[in-house]
Amino acid sequence: MTIAVFVFSLLGAMALGMPIAYALLVCGLSLMAYMASNGMINAFDSQILAQRFVDGADNFPLLAVPFFLLAGEFMNAGGLSRRIVNLAMAWVGHFRGGLGYVAVMAAVIMASLSGSAVADTAALAALLIPMMKRAGYNVGRSAGLIASGGIIAPVIPPSIGFIIFGVAANVSITKLFLAGIVPGILMGVAIGLTWWWLAKRENVQPAPRMPLSEKLKATREGILALGLPVFIIGGMKFGVFTPTEAAVVAAVYSFVVGAFIYRELQWSKLYGLILAAGKTTSVIMFLVAAAMVSAWLITVANIPAEVARMMEPLMGNKTLLMVVLMLLVIVVGTALDFTPTVLILTPVLMPLVIKAGIDPVYFGVLFIMNNAIGLITPPVGTVLNVVCGVAKINMDTAFRGVLPFLWAQLGVLALLIAFPSIVIEPMKWMLR
Repeated sequence: MTIAVFVFSLLGAMALGMPIAYALLVCGLSLMAYMASNGMINAFDSQILAQRFVDGADNFPLLAVPFFLLAGEFMNAGGLSRRIVNLAMAWVGHFRGGLGYVAVMAAVIMASLSGSAVADTAALAALLIPMMKRAGYNVGRSAGLIASGGIIAPVIPPSIGFIIFGVAANVSITKLFLAGIVPGILMGVAIGLTWWWLAKRENVQPAPRMPLSEKLKATREGILALGLPVFIIGGMKFGVFTPTEAAVVAAVYSFVVGAFIYRELQWSKLYGLILAAGKTTSVIMFLVAAAMVSAWLITVANIPAEVARMMEPLMGNKTLLMVVLMLLVIVVGTALDFTPTVLILTPVLMPLVIKAGIDPVYFGVLFIMNNAIGLITPPVGTVLNVVCGVAKINMDTAFRGVLPFLWAQLGVLALLIAFPSIVIEPMKWMLR
């Protein structure tokens, strides 16, 4: 009955049109009222809810979120994103379907800079979709490629998704960052191979091959942007700074490069960039705070134990259990956005994962990857909506374009479920 109260109060509030954060608070209120009426707790106490709400946002690692968002804003406004696209164009733009390979290469590089799927997709779409239209590429397929490339951002570090999951699940964010590198690269390889197969049908003229001098010039201009992920990952590996401190480094680095080296980050736009990052941060932090209220009551109500009893037949087979959990996340991800899905499911699934003996870091990587894939599945599909707006196409056209890449990403997910060592072993090696 407790699970029914949790599910129906949450879905009912959402069906009434409440924002997710308020729906989570209603869910918490409903759970507490039910437990108080059934003697599971002493009494209904609104002060506890308020205290849990404040405590949910009072978490030091969450400071990384505004700084990584700010770094993304500085990179787009300061010319770092454009130089990454130019670098990719110089080296792979002359191949058949070259602009598609540029999109894949730029998506992987930009994913290692900001950690925000929406920000990366918006930047890539604004830069590349007009170019692909002029070159005669299929617009729906181009939009699908850029959308599927954008969802690599939550998997390759630095990742805002890993930060949120790490806080909610009490898992090492540094380990999550390091474990996400190989899966993120595999996602890039998968969509690159899919584009290679699809590009055979594109009847477009490849761009002319750039001379070596132009390639070297583009590389010199982009080297400062390429140095940021190496600096961040190296700093965390050798203990120079924590993920939270790495976010500050990323923001300062992107600001200095954009304002004083590339000189494209205008001081007049600084307030607007900080305000944009602040608005996005406020949405995320409010969601986290509201989710922590529900998470505490989920624990008190012993919902994870009830879910574990339902999953008892699968507990002896880790692979089968992971398949079932990932299918659940896929279904939920079609109806909810990335952050709410992470915050709602983490407190429910993590006790089950630990009881089954599944590595929490391994689960976290696949969980975040699966939630990222949900960003390109309708009807919510935030990233899909972004490319629809930029490319000026409808959702049906975009979804048809993204479908082959969606299958490729699900194929990578299936590979990692079958072979957990692909995630775990590189992380262990980097931690030595």
